[in-house]
Amino acid sequence: MGGEIVPKQFGLLHELFPRATRFGVLMGPSYVWFDRVVTDAKSAVATFGGQVDTLLHAHGPERDIDAPFAELVQKRLDAFFVPNDARLFGRRAQILTLASRHAIPAIYFSRDWAGAGGLMSYGHPQLSRAAKPASIPDASSRARNLQTYRWCRQRGLNSSSTLQRLAL
Repeated sequence: MGGEIVPKQFGLLHELFPRATRFGVLMGPSYVWFDRVVTDAKSAVATFGGQVDTLLHAHGPERDIDAPFAELVQKRLDAFFVPNDARLFGRRAQILTLASRHAIPAIYFSRDWAGAGGLMSYGHPQLSRAAKPASIPDASSRARNLQTYRWCRQRGLNSSSTLQRLAL
């Protein structure tokens, strides 16, 4: 996980939801990049006065995803991030359903998640050692912006005027 990717992901969430200050990261305690993601996330949101809570899921039955979501809702987090934790791949439908049901915006590591109904994604699935995250272009096509804008509107979320300008 590149050191510039996680800050960019939280920067995008903040750009779309400028009033958001409380963020979550959904991952398992054995995720290989756990410490790096937590450090990068806290550093990123501190630049705009935010805070991060780590929402842990147990590796077991699918209902274990319900506990972190209950915590996310109880803590009234404004948005959350799902890194490329392999143990969450099979839980994508459940995570997307819960995010939609609770109208909590999220950013995901892969376009697959956004294509399956998630709000947005930012990352690079085949980031080689030679590639630098800064050299990866921001994918902000009008269609994706419109999809994000509609997702927010359908759930009664107020997104930034920047997203509205880009989408309409």
